[in-house]
Amino acid sequence: MRVAASSQDRFAINLGDRIVTVRRFVRLFVVAIVFLFVQSAIAATINPRPLTTPHKRSVKENPHARRHMRHLARSRRVRSRTVATLKRKHYYERFYTSSYSNDITDGDNTAGEDPVVRQAAIDALGNMNGTVLAIQPTSGRILAMVNQKMALASSAQPCSTIKLSVALAALSEGIITKETQVRLGGRSHMNLTLALAHSNNAYFEALGRQLGFDKIEHYARMYGLGELAGYHIAGEKPGVYPDEEIPAKLGGVGKMCSFGEGISMTPLQLGSLVTAIANGGTMYYLQHPTTAAEVANFQPIVKRHLDIAGLIPELSDGMAGAVNYGTARRLLVNFNEEEVLGKTGTCSRAGTRFGWFASYANTSYGKVVIVVFLEGGRPTFGPKAAEIAGRMYRNLYDHDFFAEKPAVTIRNASSTD
Repeated sequence: MRVAASSQDRFAINLGDRIVTVRRFVRLFVVAIVFLFVQSAIAATINPRPLTTPHKRSVKENPHARRHMRHLARSRRVRSRTVATLKRKHYYERFYTSSYSNDITDGDNTAGEDPVVRQAAIDALGNMNGTVLAIQPTSGRILAMVNQKMALASSAQPCSTIKLSVALAALSEGIITKETQVRLGGRSHMNLTLALAHSNNAYFEALGRQLGFDKIEHYARMYGLGELAGYHIAGEKPGVYPDEEIPAKLGGVGKMCSFGEGISMTPLQLGSLVTAIANGGTMYYLQHPTTAAEVANFQPIVKRHLDIAGLIPELSDGMAGAVNYGTARRLLVNFNEEEVLGKTGTCSRAGTRFGWFASYANTSYGKVVIVVFLEGGRPTFGPKAAEIAGRMYRNLYDHDFFAEKPAVTIRNASSTD
């Protein structure tokens, strides 16, 4: 009986365990079903449609807005390229020649010079390392030549003053007038007046390429480059004008016409050309009297007549613009009583910087051509030469150089008392 009872007890225990296990399984199954149901419900609440509407709406700008957007896009591209170019090409140029000098008048022969003009030039130049040349445009007489050693023995790259010769050549060939718009690249254009006033290199490079070397050389030699400008002036050098175009790697004819690359010019040669512009086309041999007797017996000597009288009005607006609002406007700091027309030039070679300024006063009386040429370092450049010229014009004006002179009356001797 005990054996039977124990067997029944074990059976009851096993059955109970199985029931507990089944109940646990059922609970787990129910929990799993509920979990799956909740997840499916959450998923059902998510919107499967895209956030954007299926219908596309476009915004249409007016023509002015589209042009403005294109301009902004081009400006960003140009600005980024310009910044990158500046970063690549930035360098610091070193100069080894001093911009200042003492005793620059030592050795000058002054016996035949105008003392008022000479003193005005000396005071204006000060201690700058340079030379000042004053010429009477109606005769070719050199009224003053300060630092004659530099003026006669030195020749240098003409820098942007070469643009006067190029402009006259282009006007003579009829390829431009002062209003002709020359394309500089992209959508940029410029006329002769602004190109001279602001000394735009791209403009004159374009003219040079259009004219070609042969025509540029022809006119340059006609205007006195590569030959002596003076008549029996001791120590004068003729400068250099090449017989052929400089290599393309140096810029070719374009650089010859914008910077005067490969050309060597003297202050007398530049003064001779500007004298012809100032008087309407007569190129005189420059003469430098060295005695009172030579002054008393002075006679002008014509070298050649240039057919430029009709071109000068086309050129003069740009030369006046250089002084009024362009590269030579420093002149106005010291002098603005009379109209002055001129052209600056700045460049450097082998550690020396050159500063040029050639000009003439467009006055009724006391006409004079002034050329300032400087050599040195960073303080030396074309606008500085223009400033010196302004001081000289001021000095001359203060001494009534541009005032009308009273006529000299000569009375015949009378036989009666």
